[in-house]
Amino acid sequence: METIKIAVYGKGGIGKSTTTANLAAAFAEQGLRVMQIGCDPKADSTIYLHQGRPIPSVLDLIRSKGNDFTLDDMVTQGYNGVLCVEAGGPTPGQGCAGRGIIAALDKLAEKGAYERYDPQVILYDVLGDVVCGGFAMPMRGGHADWVFIVTSGENMAIHAAANIATAVQNFQSRGYAKLGGLIVNRRNVAREMEKVEELAEDIHSRIVGVLPYSPLIQEAEEQKATLMEAFPQSEMADCCRRLAEQILAVCREG
Repeated sequence: METIKIAVYGKGGIGKSTTTANLAAAFAEQGLRVMQIGCDPKADSTIYLHQGRPIPSVLDLIRSKGNDFTLDDMVTQGYNGVLCVEAGGPTPGQGCAGRGIIAALDKLAEKGAYERYDPQVILYDVLGDVVCGGFAMPMRGGHADWVFIVTSGENMAIHAAANIATAVQNFQSRGYAKLGGLIVNRRNVAREMEKVEELAEDIHSRIVGVLPYSPLIQEAEEQKATLMEAFPQSEMADCCRRLAEQILAVCREG
């Protein structure tokens, strides 16, 4: 099958990385070869796919080893075989965080990661408070084909999602990634679904899936695991599985 390349964006703190990691686990559960690329300077996108252990970021490897490192140093295998990469960020107070994303994507291509691992699904987990420069890189040509935005009904999350959607639509006119839709990570605020439905209409998109608020997410993180690993038989895990199926359906429909 042709590789499905998905960028997941959202405001910081909205649960984007947690959602992405659970989606990666759900895709892998279907027998797909999955690669998750963390594009956040905190380099913690894949931490719960590794029992709470951080992995070396690409920028850390470049800083410590120049170009003298291998794909095995960059790409580690997490829960259920998910291939994990963290772009990382600059030394605090120095440099542009977006450059870490560009460096990571360039190094993955340069060292032949896609040929060696042949992933069927690639997930880019991208901080969405900034949608310029390096942070826009995953939605540009040659990387993600689809962008999904995680939001809740909170005003700042809605505002960030609208900004991200505008950026995606600007790039889409140049033949880059298309907006696949919104993922609602519910916070149980007033008029939540109504507000997200209004956003979807305003940006001419759709709600792809809804994840209910669940304390199991925090309980799984206490266990240093994704929800899919810690509570695979739960209703919340089934919600993640359904969301994975809905996202694949959108991508396959084109």
